[in-house]
Amino acid sequence: MQSAVDQVLVDGNGGFTRSFSPGSMLGIAELEQRILPTLSVIPTGTIDPEEGLEFGRSDHTRRVHSRVRPTAAKRNWHLGLFATILLCLTAFLAVGAIGVSRYVETFWKYRGYPPPAHVKVISEGSGANRRLVPVASGSVSTIEVKSPALGGRSIPVVIYLPPNYVSDLAQRYPVLYLLHGFPGSPAQFIDVGDIAVHSNILVAEHKMGPTILVMPSGAGGFFSDNEWANSIRPQRALETFVAHDLVNWIDSHYRTLTSGSERGIAGLSEGGYGAVNIAFHHVGEFDLIESWSGYFVADVLPTLFGTNKNLLAYNSPKVQLPFVASQLKHDHTYLWLYSGRHDVTRPGNVRFANQLQAFGVAHHWKSYPGLHHNWKLWRSLMGSSLMTASNYFEHGNASA
Repeated sequence: MQSAVDQVLVDGNGGFTRSFSPGSMLGIAELEQRILPTLSVIPTGTIDPEEGLEFGRSDHTRRVHSRVRPTAAKRNWHLGLFATILLCLTAFLAVGAIGVSRYVETFWKYRGYPPPAHVKVISEGSGANRRLVPVASGSVSTIEVKSPALGGRSIPVVIYLPPNYVSDLAQRYPVLYLLHGFPGSPAQFIDVGDIAVHSNILVAEHKMGPTILVMPSGAGGFFSDNEWANSIRPQRALETFVAHDLVNWIDSHYRTLTSGSERGIAGLSEGGYGAVNIAFHHVGEFDLIESWSGYFVADVLPTLFGTNKNLLAYNSPKVQLPFVASQLKHDHTYLWLYSGRHDVTRPGNVRFANQLQAFGVAHHWKSYPGLHHNWKLWRSLMGSSLMTASNYFEHGNASA
């Protein structure tokens, strides 16, 4: 006999709907008597659409599924899950971007070298004569100098004061001015060149006398190409800022030795050009001149020199040397120059060194094998640069 019950469905209100096979003659009351005892108690309300309920265990058992649509709570749960995944993905990407940004920032600041380390002690001698020597630290600070030559602007300047400057109030010090390259900043001498650490150690080793280091900004910003020269534009006299405004400010605010024989100017790349150019225009003010991978012919920059050939010649040390050679010799000016063997400035350095030799101007020039126009070269010779300056300040001559 065909089963009287084909399906029992749960309707959307939590009740039951029933359908019968065509041959069924059972009444409603009899159906309820047969079906209800086999059912578990089913709570009214929403049934999870992912689950099925089974009624009975006979051959005609049917799996009953809810026809209820997903509820608002279910939809909200899915949206919440999606939002959480999206938030996590965004956070992951943000953390990655921050990490990359910090890596680039750190690399750009230190150029791949470790940050300067505070050295507290060094070892001297060997064997039974070996001893530990404490290293006193100088101080590094950034000041601002207002410059009339630059329209009254305040220019950042990094200052290194040698150990014991604060405690030994009777002592006065020679000064070395250092000009950065392009693009660049004065902080690179500290962060990349490690010049403060080198100075601390060399003073502790008695290889260098205590010296004030002055590192001005190129005034126009990191990417501003001003050649450390006086521009044809008004209030852009960077050379005058260095040779006049800055030197006077430093001498009036620090315990300096103010003669030209106790003052030097050095620079790397464009700063090397600037150091020689400024010193040639102010003979007797900087008796020590150092050019690290510098050049000696002015770049043709219309915004700086215009199209005036005489101005270009005036700002080219190679052209000016014949006119200032006798003054340089009279003031015992000493030039210390170097470049890398693969340095782009090497050919110009060779020609300029030959020219100095021809005019009898005291100088030293050397090319270092395997090195290029970069911080690997300048950093490796930082100690030699400082010792050269110190030897000149102390003895009136210098040795490489």
